[in-house]
Amino acid sequence: MAGFAPWRQRLCCRPLNRCDLESQASAVPNRSARLSVLFFFCFFLLDGCQHGTSEPSVKFTKIPVSAVGGLDNMDTIEGRVIGVRPEQRIVLYAKSGGRWWIQPFARDPLFTKIQGDSKWKNVTHLGEEYAALMVDPSYSPPQITEVLPATGGAVAAVAVVKGQTPDPSSPPKMLHFSGYDWLVRDLLSYRGGSMTSFDPANAWTDANGALHLRATKNQDGWSCAEVRLTRSLGYGTYLFVVRDISHLEPSAVLSLFTWDDMIGTDENRQELDIEMSRWGVPNNENAQYVVQPYYIPTNIVRFNLPAGVLTHAFRWEPGQVTFTTYAGAQVTGRAHPLNQHVFTAHVPAAGGEVARINLYVFGWGKAQLQRENEIVVEKFKYYP
Repeated sequence: MAGFAPWRQRLCCRPLNRCDLESQASAVPNRSARLSVLFFFCFFLLDGCQHGTSEPSVKFTKIPVSAVGGLDNMDTIEGRVIGVRPEQRIVLYAKSGGRWWIQPFARDPLFTKIQGDSKWKNVTHLGEEYAALMVDPSYSPPQITEVLPATGGAVAAVAVVKGQTPDPSSPPKMLHFSGYDWLVRDLLSYRGGSMTSFDPANAWTDANGALHLRATKNQDGWSCAEVRLTRSLGYGTYLFVVRDISHLEPSAVLSLFTWDDMIGTDENRQELDIEMSRWGVPNNENAQYVVQPYYIPTNIVRFNLPAGVLTHAFRWEPGQVTFTTYAGAQVTGRAHPLNQHVFTAHVPAAGGEVARINLYVFGWGKAQLQRENEIVVEKFKYYP
């Protein structure tokens, strides 16, 4: 068979005529053998022509894990296409709760660009299954659907794949901090107006039990850190002792907050925030208390914090939350607060939220991050 490979290649490169066949067959010593060779070449000619036209198709080269969908859990998804026409694009979906949800967000752009090498890449919220459609520019995809569009018309190809099974030999990283178990984030998330990656290596506890969070440079930009409690605490007082934040760059953000990524709406995730950042503007105030949604003027209070160790707390009750910041790490009933504010409007009811601590980069800041930033949280306390 190896001796016929160059012939087949030549035949597929230009039309085969009778002279070609007879000249190749003349090298065979008898008539029967020559006929066999002619038949063999005709078969290869037809076979090569059939494979010369590729049907449009979509393939996956990187598949996220299978997981229950959630607003806060994202990962990259990648693939390639065959038989793509100019201007065609990819539409991505993730399946969760029996429905397909367009990815990565239900807003423009709804399409994923196909690169010149026929590869595509984007981010997606996690789900049990993932789908990629190769479509014409005129195609208008549904944002949520129970049944995926079929191939035909403006839909050139459809591919569906189940999510990867999590590797039991590589469980998520856990930290024990201040008497509680905290899960360390390793998935992508949308933070401060841009996609943020998180590296478990950027969160650790030292010999004294203090929690360290760090933002480091990688090949794609900045990699950040986040930890979250493994259980919900509900109403009560949440207290955080934080070392000096005065060294943080203007686009670094330290958040102490509650969040429920499974239940609620985009504007109501049981989210209460103490945030320390200048949001990319060097002369901005460096801290704020927030009851979400933040864009309601009465739901946000900004102020300046001094250098040194500070204690931040919020007392969460039905219909009310009181935020307070003290100087130092030893808080007593006689301590005078540096700042305090009581919110009584839009205060969420307790649900499935958990306390979280993260350090990330505000991607839209005027003063972009220049170096690695690190913060230390000495203690966390909860009082019912």
